[in-house]
Amino acid sequence: MKRHTDNKKSGPVGPSQRQLRAGELIRHALVDILRGEELVDPALAGISVTISEVRMSADLKHAICFVEPLGASVTPQVEREPSSPSRTVVVPGSPAEVVAGLNRLSKFLRGRLAKVIDMKFTPDLKFLHDETFNSATYMDRLFADPRVQQDVRRLSDVAEDEEN
Repeated sequence: MKRHTDNKKSGPVGPSQRQLRAGELIRHALVDILRGEELVDPALAGISVTISEVRMSADLKHAICFVEPLGASVTPQVEREPSSPSRTVVVPGSPAEVVAGLNRLSKFLRGRLAKVIDMKFTPDLKFLHDETFNSATYMDRLFADPRVQQDVRRLSDVAEDEEN
């Protein structure tokens, strides 16, 4: 009799424990490097950068670093070019410029990282802007809306009535 085995996994599979550990190791090391090094890129002058997450590839040779620039000179918008509305102009001090500056320095940061971490291969670094901070701000604005507050109060009244 033939056994029925289904090797297909149901649903998406997340990162392995090894990928998570390596990502945290690299995140901590990058934070120390960015704190201690004087970076010469003009896009990074006077700007502090938060590294919120590092996602590793399955073979641990590539790392995607999610960053959020902090500082008084960070302007969160990207402007449209007046002559062509479909083209965008990166505003000096914007998160897009900071991420571009980090990507320009990725080989330098990778070299510094190789001296700090103890891994067989030092991964290639790619920096992306972390949009979760923007999503959290948007959610806060939604919850502050009086119409939403009214619905939340109604739901809490219903929940209290069910408990009594």
